[in-house]
Amino acid sequence: MILTDIEGTTSSISFVKDVLFPYARRALPGFVTAHRDDPEVRRWLDVVATEHGAMCDDAMIVETLQGWIDADRKHTALKALQGMIWSAGYRQADFTAHIYPDVPEALRRWQAAGDTLAVYSSGSVPAQKLFFGHSAAGDLTGLFSAWFDTEIGGKREAESYARIADALDAAPAEILFLSDVVAELDAARDAGLRTVLVDRLDDYPVPRDAAAANGHTRVTAFDQIDAIR
Repeated sequence: MILTDIEGTTSSISFVKDVLFPYARRALPGFVTAHRDDPEVRRWLDVVATEHGAMCDDAMIVETLQGWIDADRKHTALKALQGMIWSAGYRQADFTAHIYPDVPEALRRWQAAGDTLAVYSSGSVPAQKLFFGHSAAGDLTGLFSAWFDTEIGGKREAESYARIADALDAAPAEILFLSDVVAELDAARDAGLRTVLVDRLDDYPVPRDAAAANGHTRVTAFDQIDAIR
């Protein structure tokens, strides 16, 4: 089984930082005004309000969310609302999701060989599906059997990976986790998963050596993974 991160692993960090985040930041005020009474939107707005002393002004909630975007905060409410906003952007073809050229072929090869493929990202599950459904390589969602976001737990917490293993009905050692973030790989390894550091030169111009990789096997592209599995 292969469990993969998205940002910095299958896709460039710059696409998320320079395209998706600014798009959501600009769209947030209008989106909240138009959809504040939708139950699912209201649910997440109220989560933010409650966390900040039951603030009742939606304008203040929007400002808080925009601040979280600027700080790249991995908050489940923010990720859920961003996913809703990005849905419109994908449908309107305002952008397509960047994906590294080596990724689609590797995913197809692994699935054809009988591997179960799953995603674990800080972005919400709907946002993950939008991402792979509107990638520059076409719709890749059919390659994946399971999707996980921070509702299952933080990506730097070993317990999250144990829960994922349970959800996949797999022993942790049967799962290979791919990520560009060493702290996430550390947590996965603590839970018993096998790990690979994906060290994309476009995202990390200074290669991370053995010490920086903290003992995780390092690759620069997905086509190097077959040789080490």
